[in-house]
Amino acid sequence: MKKPFFMALLLAAVLTPHGPVKAQPVTKITIQANKPICEVNPAMWGIFFEDINFAADGGLYAELVKNRSFEFLKPMMGWKETRQGNASGKILIENRNDENSNNPRFARVSANAETGAYGLTNEGFRGMGITKDKSYNFSVMVRTFGEGNVKIRVELVNSNGEKIGEASLSGFTDKWAKYTASFKSSGTDAKARLNILLEGKGTLDLDMISLFPQDTWKNRPNGLRSDLVQLLADLKPGFIRFPGGCIVEGHELATRYQWKKTVGNIEDRKLIINRWNTEFPAHSTPDYFQSYGLGFFEYFQLSEDIGAEPLPIINCGMACQYNTGEVAQLSELDPYVQDALDLIEFANGTTSTKWGKLRAEMGHPAPFNLKMLGVGNEQWDEQYIERLKIFQKAIKDKYPDIKLITSAGPSPDGKQFNYLWPELKKLNTDFVDEHYYKSPDWFLKNAQRYDNYDRKGPKVFAGEYASHSTKANKNDKNGEVMNNWDAALSEAAFMTGLERNAEVVNMASYAPLFAHEEAWQWRPNLIWFDNLRSIATPNYYVQKLFANNKGTNVVPVLLNNEILAGKDSLYASANIDKKTNEVIVKLINVSAKPQPFEIIIEGASVAKKSVYCQTLSSDKLTNFNTLDNPKTIVPIEKNLPFKSNRLSVKVEGSSINLFRIPCKKL
Repeated sequence: MKKPFFMALLLAAVLTPHGPVKAQPVTKITIQANKPICEVNPAMWGIFFEDINFAADGGLYAELVKNRSFEFLKPMMGWKETRQGNASGKILIENRNDENSNNPRFARVSANAETGAYGLTNEGFRGMGITKDKSYNFSVMVRTFGEGNVKIRVELVNSNGEKIGEASLSGFTDKWAKYTASFKSSGTDAKARLNILLEGKGTLDLDMISLFPQDTWKNRPNGLRSDLVQLLADLKPGFIRFPGGCIVEGHELATRYQWKKTVGNIEDRKLIINRWNTEFPAHSTPDYFQSYGLGFFEYFQLSEDIGAEPLPIINCGMACQYNTGEVAQLSELDPYVQDALDLIEFANGTTSTKWGKLRAEMGHPAPFNLKMLGVGNEQWDEQYIERLKIFQKAIKDKYPDIKLITSAGPSPDGKQFNYLWPELKKLNTDFVDEHYYKSPDWFLKNAQRYDNYDRKGPKVFAGEYASHSTKANKNDKNGEVMNNWDAALSEAAFMTGLERNAEVVNMASYAPLFAHEEAWQWRPNLIWFDNLRSIATPNYYVQKLFANNKGTNVVPVLLNNEILAGKDSLYASANIDKKTNEVIVKLINVSAKPQPFEIIIEGASVAKKSVYCQTLSSDKLTNFNTLDNPKTIVPIEKNLPFKSNRLSVKVEGSSINLFRIPCKKL
């Protein structure tokens, strides 16, 4: 069957105008557009970033050289000795800890290459993704050692060893200095390598060897991978939560995330092992470290770029309780609290303050307008409450307008959850962060979870959630379940419950966000990528549908005067958008059977005779998108006729449906 004809049939089958139905009764859904329940937080739907699955180094951070400053536990990891022709030489890793404790190591490369060349090859992050006719910026810190006369030839080679890019550097002195070159690639390869070759006879000290594409987000030097940022921008997120996640806690306190080590000059940021390096033995990644090229300044800048509120999370003096459970004594908590206060100053302080001045020196004199701060990640029990009280008092005393996000523990129920909620209510905290990694059935059954939550208590932040389906697909080459339609459909049903209860649930974000196809530790994830490509999962399209269509106020959507949260396999939420004068309806049919509907608008007059519709659907719950087949499940858009405040439609089985209904003044 030809594709255009097939797509036309699919489009007609998924969502079509529907006349009188004889064999099947029409379900009538009423939208009470003149009865707003509550406002929707403009930052309702956001994104959660954590450096897991090569999300930062090897992913969002566009650096192509792995272990650029030789600071991995094995300093030559990612590097190999290379020679061309009759050249010879040796490589020695030197340590200058007293001189530069944040970046102590460098490579001393001695070459005897009056003919040929000798040096180093870097493998990149599972290779280097290089694109034909794109330009790349190379840089390296160099000084000479002893006598000699050598120059550097930089080569990009493809997976067959063929040269696809080249540049030369010379004129080195015995003082450390940065040398740069740019060149254009003559080929495309996801598994390219970089050769740093010395020609001549002599010795050079090399450090901070770097290669970036010029095509970064906003073309910033040493910036972010543009296709991945664009996927984030297209979500129109209300907030970005960073840097995690368990990455905040560390395996122990010594390896916790410390934001002050991630700002300032790139070469002065101290690399640290990534806590996901060995967390899962089945997916061990011994080459997983944090260079902090993507640090807190870059997170704030990214948030600003895509119009999202920054939501940093800071360590509260507790390491991961699944690992060591190490805690800082209460008497030694002051440095942790000061880090939180200094972070607010870094984000919002004037340029006359210490940390505001640093922000300005990094290129952003204006404040980042931070409004929220998370204290701890998935902490629990008495030790968390004890420390939270100290943080809350110190922060609120100095910055009373900063909203604090606090932890309900790692699970949405159970002993820890039941202990924390009453304690957090006593503290009158601003937000309680609830996490759910559950089965699709759990998500369907919990669409009414927040219907009876206390409207006057702390607000809920659904900070991490993802449906974990066990419906395997034979086409999944990894033999494990990915982001399939079963998971995405159940998430959408659950999200109607979050949206319906926006008075309680003020923010929500799927987790985790990114995963490199060849270097992941955890799945499912919202966006998958390799060195050249990236894909949006069905779950991504669900998030985008909700985030791009949140409206301003929640209104009732009823079936026989009851909310739609599982009855007849249907789930729904409805909002009005006072800015655009539209009624926005999200209708999810989790059954396999198509169903006819009549959507009736009460309390408002429809302004046009057509309605914008968007549908996500799949004939198999096990289907998912891949890098090779990225459009297995994608949104289908259409306009439908609307008459006399009524819309007659037939929605396909296993489908998510959005309707934007233009009205007169709301």
